[in-house]
This record gives sequence, structure tokens and C-alpha cells, in this order.
Amino acid sequence: MLQRFESDEPLMLENGGVLPRLEIAYHTYGQLNADASNVVWVCHALTANADAADWWNGFVGGNGAIDPGRHFIVCANILGSCYGSSGPLSVDPSSGSLYYSRFPMVTIRDMVNAHIRLRKHLGIDRIKLLMGGSMGGYQVLEWALMEPEVVETLFLIATSAAESAWGISIHEAQRLAIEADSTWRDSSPGAGSNGLKAARAIGMLTYRNYAIMCERQSDPDNSKVDGFKAASYIRYQGDKLVQRFNAQSYWILSRSMDSHNISRGRGATVEEVLSTIRQKTLVIGIASDLLCPPEEQRKMARGIPGANYVEIDSAFGHDGFLVEAAEISKILVAWMDGDPGDK
Repeated sequence: MLQRFESDEPLMLENGGVLPRLEIAYHTYGQLNADASNVVWVCHALTANADAADWWNGFVGGNGAIDPGRHFIVCANILGSCYGSSGPLSVDPSSGSLYYSRFPMVTIRDMVNAHIRLRKHLGIDRIKLLMGGSMGGYQVLEWALMEPEVVETLFLIATSAAESAWGISIHEAQRLAIEADSTWRDSSPGAGSNGLKAARAIGMLTYRNYAIMCERQSDPDNSKVDGFKAASYIRYQGDKLVQRFNAQSYWILSRSMDSHNISRGRGATVEEVLSTIRQKTLVIGIASDLLCPPEEQRKMARGIPGANYVEIDSAFGHDGFLVEAAEISKILVAWMDGDPGDK
């Protein structure tokens, strides 16, 4: 069941701004054991929500590695999203109206600071396993560095230690698509819907890859000159996101991803900061990932002392971290049971 944490204590943001009021929507699954040693915290990616058992079905839940029968699982919606945490569709206390496009810039560190507030509210002093894929992995790395005494082990998949020039370029293209919709700054939940549809289309080309698109979306009718299956698929994916997400949230969160760099303000290089991580760490890469290629995960595994790296040969590209739930479960369970699993 979706739960809500609300705090009137202002949240200082990394850019010097302030959120005067904090709201976090979150889910918990399972029960905290007697010595509070079974906490698994799941950090979600760009357009996901707090219901990890839904969007990571087969990995989180009774049939997956992260089982509410054994673990106390927490997943909280990130700042800037539109699924119940403080974001463009929240009320601005200074005006009494919704923020919409006036919601402030937030970084990955701001998101983690908000979730640390929730952790304390829930009375959690130890996180046995902190895990996330893609943008969720950004949060995991920041949290591991911000609270090394709280976080015990890490699982990172399809993610990186700093947003790449490739990723930033993709996000800027998506923001340009949103900004090309003249309604995107309107004070309306549906503002920028057409722009969001185009942004999602750009995103789909990075979540999948040439091979899987050709396999799944090619037309058997060689006489066609229009109405192609692939074109319909991309439009369908854009329409589907518009029905469940908000363009202003997408724009803000894409900027948050651009801010990701674990070396910022720490007086060291990315490699030097990685070398300070002491948590036991599993890193998984997806061989066909175009958005966050395996080399990014290999760099993390080389940099984090004692980290184990496994590469999955999946055809599903970046989305493989969601699709390959059974394989990922198998790897994680083996690693938690003591098999390093390096491949």
C-alpha cells in the first residue's frame, strides 16, 4: 500500500534553494526482523514509482531475489517526480498553488537527502542492501558515500559513477523536444504532452537497440510505403507515457540525471572517490546497453575495492535490467550467498 511521509522542516537543496515542505510517497513490503538486519532499499529510475514489486516484477516480490518473506523492502518516489513525492504537481506553500514549471532544480544528492529523512522517520539505522538500476544506481552511489556507516552492501546495474556526455546529449535532445511544445510551461497537469511524447520516442531508441527493434518491429509486408509497425510502436510508447507521467517532471528529472557526478565537491577524481567505497558491491552490466554501456559498469567495478562484476548477454539493451529479472535474481542470490560471480 502506498504510504506518505510529510515534513514541514525545510529541505536545503544543493543549488542553494529550499523546499519549504517535503512530501515522499513510499512503499514497504515484508516485516522488519528482530535485529533490524533485513532492510533492502530499492532506488528507482526515471519514470518509475515507489511500487518496486510492480515495475521490477520477478525480481522484487515473492518470486524474486528480493523477497518480502525474508526482507523488509523500502522503495520511495524521488523528488521531482509526479507519483506523490514533492514535484511539479505538489502545492507550493508560498503561493498555495501547484508548482508546475516553477519547481526548483534538484540533484541526485537532493533526492538522497530526502530519502535519508524518510529512513530516519522509519527508524531504520542499517540498510543491509541498497540497490538500483540506471538512475536508481546514481542514488545508490551517492547514498553509499553520504552514509557509509548506514549502508552495508550495494547492488548496481546498468548505471554509472557520473553522467556521460552521451547521456547528457540524449537528455538535452529530450528537453528540446519538450520545449518545442509551446504548452510545456503551462500551469496544467497536461502541459507539454506532445513534447513528452517526442521525448519518450527519443528515449526508446536508447533503451532498446538495433537488433531487438529489428527482431520485434520489422514488417513482414515488403510492399508497405507507410504505416510501419516500428512507427506505430514508437507512437504507442509515447502515448502510454503521456497517460501516466508529467512533462515538467520529465524535464526536471532529466536535468537531475545530468547533475550526477560522484566527484563533484569531493576534491577528487571519480576514480579516487570510487576507491573510497568500502561496501561489498555487486555490479551488473547489460552487453547490449546503448544508454549506459557496460564499460561504465566495468569502470565502477575496477574502481570499487573488491567489487564483483557480471555481464549479462541480453538482447534487450538498457531495458534488460527490467526484462531479465530471473537472470538478475539468480546472480544476486548467488552473490549474497558468497559466490563472487565474476564473468
